[in-house]
Amino acid sequence: MSYHVLLVRTAAIFGFIGAMMGSHMAGAGSYAFRPIHAHILVVGWLSLFAFAAFYRMYSVPRKSKLAGAHVWSAIIGTIGLTSGMWLYTVKPFDLPETFTTVFYIVGGTILLISFLLFVFVAFKYGKDNSKTPEM
Repeated sequence: MSYHVLLVRTAAIFGFIGAMMGSHMAGAGSYAFRPIHAHILVVGWLSLFAFAAFYRMYSVPRKSKLAGAHVWSAIIGTIGLTSGMWLYTVKPFDLPETFTTVFYIVGGTILLISFLLFVFVAFKYGKDNSKTPEM
């Protein structure tokens, strides 16, 4: 499966989850999930979709280890950050606070690394290949 398809499918799942959370919050009249909802939509839906668009528009070799590291760290980091935020904020299970804090931080750190990797991907493969003269 190509990177852009993997990313757009993952983004679609996050978009659906975020929309469902927003619908639930509106129906329940409680905005307890607001920060989690926002991160799911911004990081999960918007960022992953933007990455997918980049991989679709530019020629990035499928065998690029840099691109592979970026894509998988983006997906893992998004899942880790948002689920860690949920565990830390909502406390749905009786987990030790140290565990939920570390889970949240590790997920966010992986996502931060993903964004740094994307900077390298964008500069390495994001070359302008248009044939039109610049104005």
